Amino acid sequence: MIVKALRVGLGQLIVFGDWISRPAKQKRDPAAQAKVEQAAQDLALYQFHACPFCVKTRRNLHRLNVPVALRDAKNDPVHRQALLEGGGRVKVPCLRIEEQGQVTWMYESKAIIAYLDQRFAQA
Repeated sequence: MIVKALRVGLGQLIVFGDWISRPAKQKRDPAAQAKVEQAAQDLALYQFHACPFCVKTRRNLHRLNVPVALRDAKNDPVHRQALLEGGGRVKVPCLRIEEQGQVTWMYESKAIIAYLDQRFAQA
């Protein structure tokens, strides 16, 4: 019970630290931002709110100014089941990418961040 309280407290501390030190959003002209928002409609991030790797991934999304749907795989049983069935395991962060009718489930924060940087940093 003490360990769980400690984990919850540390998780909230991580979320607070993220909130006060969040990077500035990338600036784009309205047409370029509209293209990014259109491309982001095919993405969803399955995550736990206080997971440090999820926080790291959300910070990158914020910095790149990419509005990706966030799916709570910890507290929402529907999203948790979708992650298990689609990705094969409940592990976060996981980026669901839908392109040309194909769905890819990308795990690991470093891989997700590299993918997002490659796809949206110059957009």
